[in-house]
Amino acid sequence: MEKKDLVIVESPAKARTIGRLLDGRYVVKATMGHVRDLPENKLGVDVENDFAPQYRILPGKGKIIKEIKTAAKAAGRIYLATDPDREGEAISWHLVEAAGLKDAKVRRVIFHEITKPAITKALKHPGEIDLRLVNAQQARRIIDRLVGYKISPLLWRKVKRGLSAGRVQSAALRMIVEREREIENFTPQEYWTLSAQLRKATQELSFTAELVNCELRSQAEAEKVCQELENSKFRVARVERRSTSRQPVPPFITSTLQQEAWRKLRFSASHTMTIAQQLYEGLPLGGEEVVGLITYMRTDSTRVSSQAVAETRAYIREDYGPEFVPPLPRLFTKKVKGAQEAHEAIRPTSIRREPEMIRPYLSADQFKLYELIWKRMLASQMSAASLETTTVGVEARPPAAEKTYLLQARSTKVTFPGFLVLYAEGKDEEEGEETSLPLPELEEGESLLLLALSPEQHFTKPPPRYTEATLIKALEQNGIGRPSTYAPIISTLLQRGYVRKERGHFKPEDLGIIVTDLLKEHFPEVVDLSFTAQMEKKLDEIAWGKREWIPTLHEFYQPFSETVERASSAMQRVRLPTKPTDEVCELCGRPMVIRQGRYGSFLACSGYPECKNTRPLPIEARCPRCGARLIERRSRKGRTFYGCSNYPECDFSVTSKPLPQPCPYCQGLLILASSKAAKCLDCGQRVKLEELEASPATL
Repeated sequence: MEKKDLVIVESPAKARTIGRLLDGRYVVKATMGHVRDLPENKLGVDVENDFAPQYRILPGKGKIIKEIKTAAKAAGRIYLATDPDREGEAISWHLVEAAGLKDAKVRRVIFHEITKPAITKALKHPGEIDLRLVNAQQARRIIDRLVGYKISPLLWRKVKRGLSAGRVQSAALRMIVEREREIENFTPQEYWTLSAQLRKATQELSFTAELVNCELRSQAEAEKVCQELENSKFRVARVERRSTSRQPVPPFITSTLQQEAWRKLRFSASHTMTIAQQLYEGLPLGGEEVVGLITYMRTDSTRVSSQAVAETRAYIREDYGPEFVPPLPRLFTKKVKGAQEAHEAIRPTSIRREPEMIRPYLSADQFKLYELIWKRMLASQMSAASLETTTVGVEARPPAAEKTYLLQARSTKVTFPGFLVLYAEGKDEEEGEETSLPLPELEEGESLLLLALSPEQHFTKPPPRYTEATLIKALEQNGIGRPSTYAPIISTLLQRGYVRKERGHFKPEDLGIIVTDLLKEHFPEVVDLSFTAQMEKKLDEIAWGKREWIPTLHEFYQPFSETVERASSAMQRVRLPTKPTDEVCELCGRPMVIRQGRYGSFLACSGYPECKNTRPLPIEARCPRCGARLIERRSRKGRTFYGCSNYPECDFSVTSKPLPQPCPYCQGLLILASSKAAKCLDCGQRVKLEELEASPATL
């Protein structure tokens, strides 16, 4: 009997999809992610022996490795089909080492999309594990471990237990903190704008022109100009008409997908990647058909296969008409320096799989993200939009003044919509919305009548706080992180309590500011943006085979270890600031303040040490019985639970942490059910935490 071939992937969902697409000659197994890593309870890197990593089998993965070894012995050929990036390459390498699969029959295959043609083609052209990618990933993991295990204990001793410092997360935190300080130190400057409503004597249609050749810094200046303009003669000084074209943007890469999903859908980066993973791994589309809907979602390349381009252009010609198809296919150059051009952009596996066609088989969020990806890909191969911009210059000459005032009006109209019939890229809040009102037909030299003057006071604004979209954009522009790291960076900053979200914007906590200041003082390289970007470049060079990984580790560690040694003696202990509250100490009548302790925040008397009264800090959630605040308590056995602050009048309590957000189904109390989901105490529905984070009500 002919032996079956074994295909190994990471996730069970991906394994199920591939198993249905392949015939009975294949067995598909999943590793459930990484199988080996550095140990959790120690450094796990032998710095005296060329940074030899001391890998350990991850808890719970022994059984999986045993099952794969058993399947491998019975298999004909073994195909390692983990994800097509450095992380996936490293997972394959770790599996080979852990399961002892060093055999000529073990080959590496790459699935950029989970469709039958792509899988069949990949299996016909297997290769080897790319050790350059593996070594780049090892170097990243070891450097991040050295930074975390050398700096984090210092922060524990000098600030608070449980803190962490990461090479990339610390640079991102610095950006948020420095933006906050820009806002705090910003001094608004007053200025005025002046617009005039005008019309021709022979027409009723009016238009608005803005004063452009005079800066107004005060109300007095604005009023003076208004007085002169009220008696001025207005005439059309010039009329310019210019035809322009607007080109479509490239299909998505990881960073632009995360940015656009935030702008248009208000999805967090982590939620976007979770949904994209589901679309990539495959979903049932009725009956037995399960297919991957998009190509791999961790990519920094805008390249698209010629086959996909041809299919897209044919679809556009059939559905929109030949005038919407440019003469030549659009080829997008790589957007990100160092982009892996072997990858493709994020696109639908088939442009003919229209969003509405598969909507019944997708969740609401899956549909929204798929539609966004589908439209972006389709628009990227459509004709440019043609626009005509008319600029009118208006001259105002006061009777007794030497100065002539110039005003300007501009209007843009679309003469051919091109790709704009389908898709226009979203804008960040600070970019504002474009408005364009139509202008009447005007000729140079024509006289105009003044209908009204509108002076308006303004103040310059500080730079806005970062949103998910603008932070990812800034990280990418500064070369910090890579496609797979943007979402974890943001999640870590929130989970560690370094930053919080206020209406969708990141605001640093006191803890985040203190940690940033300490790192800037004692570890300037760790939070230096250019240093972090240079390290990413070196890791890229390792992946390209242009640099050796162990010498790179030596190059990094020597100055870093000296900095750690100096900081150990120089860093002073920092006491976290207290925050005033409206609570009053029941023992001495002094106000209570919020302090940070080993196990989190708590209320303490401001009269300490004379009065040592403390009590739990109320949390944001409310008691579902009486509406009072819930507080964190500890049982006699030291176990944490959450009870009503009106105890003993109200004895409501739960052992899982309550959440401030109400249940989206019945408005009941939500409690944490796992690290990824909450459960409603009233209706029993489970809600993903990512969905709560992404909902506008909690942003």
